Amino acid sequence: MSPKFGTSGLRGLVVELTPELVADHVAAFAAACPTSGRLMLGRDLRPSSPAIARAVAEAACAAGLEVVDCGTLPTPALALAAAGAGAVMVTGSHIPADRNGLKFYTVTGEITKADEAAITAALGQDGAAAAPGHLRLDAAAADRFAGRYVTAFGAGALVGRRVGLYAHSAVGRDLLGRVLAGLGAAVVELARSNDFIPVDTEAVDGETREMLAGWAGAHGLDAIASTDGDSDRPMLTDETGRVIPGDILGQITAESLGADTVVTPVSSNSGVTAKTCFGRVIRTRIGSPFVIAGMAAAGGRVAGYEANGGFLLGFDADGPAGPLPALVTRDSFLPILAPLHAAGDGPLSARVAAEPARFTAADRLTGVPTAAAAALVARLTGDAAARADFIAGLGGGAETAVDLTDGLRIMLDTGRVLHVRPSGNAPELRLYVEAESPAAAGAALAAGLDRLGRWLAGP
Repeated sequence: MSPKFGTSGLRGLVVELTPELVADHVAAFAAACPTSGRLMLGRDLRPSSPAIARAVAEAACAAGLEVVDCGTLPTPALALAAAGAGAVMVTGSHIPADRNGLKFYTVTGEITKADEAAITAALGQDGAAAAPGHLRLDAAAADRFAGRYVTAFGAGALVGRRVGLYAHSAVGRDLLGRVLAGLGAAVVELARSNDFIPVDTEAVDGETREMLAGWAGAHGLDAIASTDGDSDRPMLTDETGRVIPGDILGQITAESLGADTVVTPVSSNSGVTAKTCFGRVIRTRIGSPFVIAGMAAAGGRVAGYEANGGFLLGFDADGPAGPLPALVTRDSFLPILAPLHAAGDGPLSARVAAEPARFTAADRLTGVPTAAAAALVARLTGDAAARADFIAGLGGGAETAVDLTDGLRIMLDTGRVLHVRPSGNAPELRLYVEAESPAAAGAALAAGLDRLGRWLAGP
């Protein structure tokens, strides 16, 4: 499958992300989108990212842009550094190392679906001749990002907390450790890797969950924090090592910052609608471009988050100790720090238990061609008998409604929700389950993935 735009930028196999293809997309971006003549450049820790970043820099300079190389840093740190300029982050986020991608930012932030269409339309065109741009370095972009949180939360915000840092190959691992320590936490680094590990914060596998629980007990931790590969999606556990779903982190973070309006995709926990602290809850399709569009339409004290935990701050907020300016792109640091602070002196599990009692679980089948995933979802959408069979295998109940906003979302009279959709940026089929207890959600998720897998395998 050739590289294409998904919910998080351009993605494809490394062997297909040739210098020529990268140069064509960067030139199209420079021609079709506002950059103010400057392009900020960052990358993650994948083996292929340095070479792709060099191709981006060369193409951007050839297009006449001033290129500012910020090196390896989290995607939200690059977005913060690029305020008022264009940017490209070389990353494949959480997908395996044989894939990579480009995330584009215009002067106003993440590219929109309209920007994607404009870039695609400009591919293969010879741009107007331009004087070559030049390249310079900005080694302090990551430091400025870290300082944002120390200023907002205060140097003593996490004193007395013992936090594990699951470092793996996340580009923000050292920076997150510095921020946690800067807020007073005792940080215990865990499992640093020199090889790239694809950590999906929205679908944490059983082996990793067992590993996290073991670490929590062995090291006497109050929490374990981590991120995905480009550090725009958080992973946070409580003191038992239990992973806290990303949408719950979003709910807590939005409340702690005083948001009036929340924008979140249909895949997020529906318990947010029961929280009286929010005046409005707006549901969107899955993907940060849709969340951002919803936030822009809502205005005011608006925050957005996704089921993967990425948090978008749409207004200038007040942190516990200082200002926290808006940052309308997925951020992993804020939805880690805000819940830890919101827990006060008590266990993090107690703060999570205070949220409405709706529980979600999500995972995916990998290696599923996009066409096959779409065909299965279409089959379920158009065949009520097939849906009934699917429901029966996941604990039963009667279908009360379906939502086709993004994939197939089935509501049951038991209160459970089953949501099946093809991934927007990888050959995967995703399943989201919402139920009355964590155990029920987990059991239905396992049964649902098994049934979907057997259907995909055929007779």
